[in-house]
Amino acid sequence: MSAVVTLIAAASAVDDEQAVQAARASLTALGADTAKPDWLAPDRACDIAEEGLVPEQAEAAVRRALGGLAVDVIAQKPGNRKKRLLVADMESTIIEQEMLDELGDYVGLKDHIAAITARAMNGEIDFKGAVRERVALLKGLNESVVDEVWQRATLMPGAKTLVSTMRTNGATCVLVSGGFRCFTERVRQWVGFDDDRGNVLEVVDGVMTGAVVEPILDKDSKLEALLAYAGERHVPTVETMSVGDGANDLPMLLAAGLGVAFHAKPTVAAQARARVDHGDLTALLFAQGYRIGEFVEG
Repeated sequence: MSAVVTLIAAASAVDDEQAVQAARASLTALGADTAKPDWLAPDRACDIAEEGLVPEQAEAAVRRALGGLAVDVIAQKPGNRKKRLLVADMESTIIEQEMLDELGDYVGLKDHIAAITARAMNGEIDFKGAVRERVALLKGLNESVVDEVWQRATLMPGAKTLVSTMRTNGATCVLVSGGFRCFTERVRQWVGFDDDRGNVLEVVDGVMTGAVVEPILDKDSKLEALLAYAGERHVPTVETMSVGDGANDLPMLLAAGLGVAFHAKPTVAAQARARVDHGDLTALLFAQGYRIGEFVEG
């Protein structure tokens, strides 16, 4: 087969069978031969194998056919679907918050800092400069505030299941964030990642200085981390997966065997080869061909 198209419904209101029929019809109309749908989860996710179209053509056709339905579509070549390495962004990907924005709440500047974050994540301004600018606004904040802010963190639905399932099946899962180690370490332990990387807030005598310990981890650092982890573990790039939502994630999304823009900023969703707009993080398991019965709850 040329490609496998995975459909993942995010809402019970979606008529899944009708969506599958529409998807197959759109592929057939372009000259592709389609196999019988293989349901990975009843009424929720299925694979449609097809011959005749490259993945990009197949995905575009199915997306047009489904219109505004709350169904995610990921098309890829049929081989090497189950990945041996996952590199994940943290904020707005594994957890629902941007923790630097939450820290800004303690100096009365959450909205201001959040606006800078949004522009940086959409690639409108330099990421390193945005980090320095936002952290400078935290100067004088007591380090103990980190513990208070941590109480606000909530996991993205499906995060633990994604990591637990992949690790149970032999994959290495790492967290690589432009956020801060004081949070990545906690998320690593909470979710069960093998390792984490992040930036470091400079603290002197228990007080934030308003500076970041250099060098700052950015988009290039994330790409380097993906390649380094893969090299250390002798994992071919085609057997790697990355996931993130912001512009600083894009290089690693484009380099991975399957890079998924997850509820991503517009500029990232437009450039990534795969995206999840509607579902939770378990969509990344369906994209790898895992069946619902193989999921391991964290």
